[in-house]
Amino acid sequence: MVLGFLVLSGQPAQAAYYNTYSDIASTPDTGCCTGVQGFAAGATYLYSIKTRTNYDDVSVIYRVHKDTGARVLMTNGTNNTSTNPWLGHANDMTIVDIDGQHHMFVVTMKSSGAQLVRLRYDGTTYYHAGSYQVRLNGAVATPSGIHRVSVSSSAITFMFKSGRTIYNASLPLRASSGTIDLTQAFTLQVEGALVNGATVPDLGTFVNQGFFYDAPKKVLYYPLTKDNRSIVLVYRNVSPATTGTAPAATDLSFRITSSAYSKFEIEGVGISDGKLYFNTNRSNSSGAYDGVHVFNGYVAA
Repeated sequence: MVLGFLVLSGQPAQAAYYNTYSDIASTPDTGCCTGVQGFAAGATYLYSIKTRTNYDDVSVIYRVHKDTGARVLMTNGTNNTSTNPWLGHANDMTIVDIDGQHHMFVVTMKSSGAQLVRLRYDGTTYYHAGSYQVRLNGAVATPSGIHRVSVSSSAITFMFKSGRTIYNASLPLRASSGTIDLTQAFTLQVEGALVNGATVPDLGTFVNQGFFYDAPKKVLYYPLTKDNRSIVLVYRNVSPATTGTAPAATDLSFRITSSAYSKFEIEGVGISDGKLYFNTNRSNSSGAYDGVHVFNGYVAA
């Protein structure tokens, strides 16, 4: 990983714009799993899910050392294979420690069955540990984003995202099944958001991706993508108690516009040691070059 530079192109004092990145590792296609989806950044490792595009019936998980780029295809210890059938579209995930053990919570976006799946993992092996139904006003909800807010001795509090809307929910700490009821919290401003000091005319047509919530600092990072453009909007001073519409920060933004790839989609983001990491679906006429990366120069304040 090579750190780059901070770009302050035409910005007022204190405004920061980041538009370069460094590759950490590729995440090659494995069998039929070709689509990059959920992402999470841990203290040492980055985790990226790939699914079978258009079917969402099987997936794999890569673990990448954030400093060395060493990559491992994780093992499904429940079935002793390299793939699993549980995660659906696996659009986003978050890491939670329960009783000293590491867990991934993954949103499936399935309209039936489980909308949230829990995996327990140890090293490079993971096990199915829970399945949950997600509901909004009594009906099935299929959120596309998830992040842990807090963990107590009895419960985990989450933020979920569907489109631009953030919801609150909680789950008993050790429950391996059950129903999760969503409560609407706030929406995220998109149109009119400033990226490098200017609006993006078609930003409202970009595709929603996952999100990352820095609970101690109350900052939310929200990636959106369109073709070979990826933008990450930032929202400050947001919490489970926030209501209404949260404005995007006017003095901090991220954008990658790729001339090397006809598709450059940031799928998920995460912060570790102050750096903003992400995974991508990238492709050009020669093929796909998916991977995990870090924005150059950014250190979260």
